[in-house]
Amino acid sequence: MAKKPGIPKGTRDFSPSEVAKRQYIMQTIRHGFEKFGFHPIETPSFENLDTLLGKYGEEGDRLIFKILNSGDYLSKADGELLQEKNSAKLTNQISEKALRYDLTVPFARYVVMHQNEIDFPFKRYQIQPVWRADRPQKGRYREFFQCDADVIGSTSLWQEVEFVTLYDRVFTELGVKGVTIKLNNRKILSGIAQVIGASDKLIDFTVALDKLDKIGQEGVEKEMIQKGIDPSALEKVQVLFHFTGSFEEKISKLKELLSTSEEGLKGVQELEFVGQQIQKIGLQSAFLNLDVTLARGLNYYTGAIYEIQAPQGVAIGSIGGGGRYDDLTGIFGLNNMSGVGISFGLDRIYLVMEELGVFPDQVNAASKVLFLNMGQEEMSYAMIGAMALRDNGIKCELYPDKAKVGKQFQFADKKSIPFAVLVGSQEIQENKFTLKNLATSEQLELDLQGLIDYLR
Repeated sequence: MAKKPGIPKGTRDFSPSEVAKRQYIMQTIRHGFEKFGFHPIETPSFENLDTLLGKYGEEGDRLIFKILNSGDYLSKADGELLQEKNSAKLTNQISEKALRYDLTVPFARYVVMHQNEIDFPFKRYQIQPVWRADRPQKGRYREFFQCDADVIGSTSLWQEVEFVTLYDRVFTELGVKGVTIKLNNRKILSGIAQVIGASDKLIDFTVALDKLDKIGQEGVEKEMIQKGIDPSALEKVQVLFHFTGSFEEKISKLKELLSTSEEGLKGVQELEFVGQQIQKIGLQSAFLNLDVTLARGLNYYTGAIYEIQAPQGVAIGSIGGGGRYDDLTGIFGLNNMSGVGISFGLDRIYLVMEELGVFPDQVNAASKVLFLNMGQEEMSYAMIGAMALRDNGIKCELYPDKAKVGKQFQFADKKSIPFAVLVGSQEIQENKFTLKNLATSEQLELDLQGLIDYLR
């Protein structure tokens, strides 16, 4: 008995309907990127292992899928390491390549390799799959798509402004209205740590603060104290635990709180500029919120930090995010190349749109028309009609086998095809087609141009 086939954990098969919806999201995002002047690039699905290792921290390195060398990959391996079963050291001897972990490090490598061909500032977007050897769970997979856009080679804050408006326009176009664009700045977080005398505990401080909505003020304070932050220092930042008000009001509170921190005030000025420009431009459906607890990849970002929250009532995590980084390409020797980038979470956006029921009816992989098979002569005539519909952009198909009409209607119903075309001797003689609406059973007799016009 043949073994039942399966797929690796953390991967998925997608039905035609699911693919159609995913493509709709990606096409909408792609259209948004291109309207804002971003240009597509693609990088290989796998990179040299040394390109990826050491760029994501110890935990990230463990999640990289390594590719075994071709041929007898153990022939050049050190015998002692084999005996010791030292996988960390052995990996470099038996694996020279790896599947890409994200699109950011390959992008940095691309910029360094092609720097003499690129006009800076360089605006690129990428929509490609990535792989991570993570523990699969809901909303987290080992193979998934990333939809990234970056501007590199510019320190202008207008880029931050544009990304806010880009998020707003794309989510509005998708029908996901009412998302919250959370905005913060790494300099503000550094400034707060400096003001309370905990600059050496910056990471511990912000990691704890980031949990405010999950464990509450008491839990955050307890964690900070456990990490060695003096309880008296926490008294200086009580305002953060009840940080409410409009964008402008929060800016005022931060100016007062960070009055002794030059770096902190610089971060406030940067956020103030973005907020003022967004107020002038206006957002179509999103809300802009200054969130001082947002820390997102603190070691990575150096300026603005973005995170997108789904509309109220939808219980799901972040559906997008990004931020400013000052030296992305420095990991490959090209220093002082500032950039800012964002990402859309395709899989979570799909779940949000399903829950909200905002996929348009026309987002469907199904053909619009099925030509029934009534016989050899009838199929020859039907084929002419089918090709004319296809040439006019109308999706259609022919039932390949001569079968009972009822069976052919059932086929159309299972595939959610809304119309059927029937062709018999009378239609051939009169140069007509009978179009049947399978939902209402209404039938129309049309010539070929009439059939095209009606369906188009």
